[in-house]
Amino acid sequence: MLSHPTRSANRAARLAAACAAWVVLAGATARAADDAYEVKPSSVKATLGEKVMAGVAIVTKKGWHLNAEAPFTLKLTPGPGITVEKTRLVRADLATSSDSAARFEVALVAAQAGHGEVQAEAGFVICQETLCRPIKEKLVIGVDASPPGAPAKQPAKSRKR
Repeated sequence: MLSHPTRSANRAARLAAACAAWVVLAGATARAADDAYEVKPSSVKATLGEKVMAGVAIVTKKGWHLNAEAPFTLKLTPGPGITVEKTRLVRADLATSSDSAARFEVALVAAQAGHGEVQAEAGFVICQETLCRPIKEKLVIGVDASPPGAPAKQPAKSRKR
């Protein structure tokens, strides 16, 4: 006697297959993004109450370039004890910009000693000769703050989220 799968078993199998396909496609998309560009946040050491600058660099790879006409943004969400001069930076705020690279300088002040973070999302468009891709990349800027005159600690590495 052959056993027939129930409708709910068929749905579960289809759902599992769809989830597996999504995971494979999501992984392929992430790898493709890494082959086309890189977003590099810098960590900073800060003295309490003093302004410090953290950099966020965007660099294209392998025949891609930054679209000079599309919006270019960096949205910032500072963690507890950190303030930023601007929570949204735009193309006009870029410290440097070329066809293949751009850099934002983020002005921030720490009010609490210890490690803190600024969550960020970079938005830009990269292009090849016949194709353009809008990019939204989440990242974290690490901030290690100490009181004036305290020995400086090495900052924790910033990371992509």
